[in-house]
Amino acid sequence: MKKIIASLLVLISIIFIAKAQQNADDIIGIWETGNGKARVKITKVGNYYFGRIVWLKEPLNEEGKPKVDKNNEDETKRSKPLLGLQLVGGFEWKGDNLWDSGTIYDPESGKVYSCKINLEDKTTMNIRGFIGVSLFGRTDTWKRLELKK
Repeated sequence: MKKIIASLLVLISIIFIAKAQQNADDIIGIWETGNGKARVKITKVGNYYFGRIVWLKEPLNEEGKPKVDKNNEDETKRSKPLLGLQLVGGFEWKGDNLWDSGTIYDPESGKVYSCKINLEDKTTMNIRGFIGVSLFGRTDTWKRLELKK
């Protein structure tokens, strides 16, 4: 009887761990930013989540060349293409549809902000960039894109 109870406890623990891990990976995929100007692919490296720009509505500048990170505060990075640029990174799964302790880069200002992500459902995420405390920040709503097969 003790073996059966122990086996059931182990099985229940495995199910809860698998469920928690599944929820943690729910942000993996391709997301369109609120303004529709970019699409970001979120991936996982170790226990952290990162996102790179994989599509731009207007990928070329006025001269017909690929847009670069011209507003970056670090002058050595101003010639890097925006396509492929890491926009968000370092997020950790905190539970309850929250990923925290990450950062978001704003190519329009060239600044990096603290950031947290809250998943409303499988297709909608609220991404909040802020300075200091999240009370002083801005939230953008991203939509998951369905990949065509």
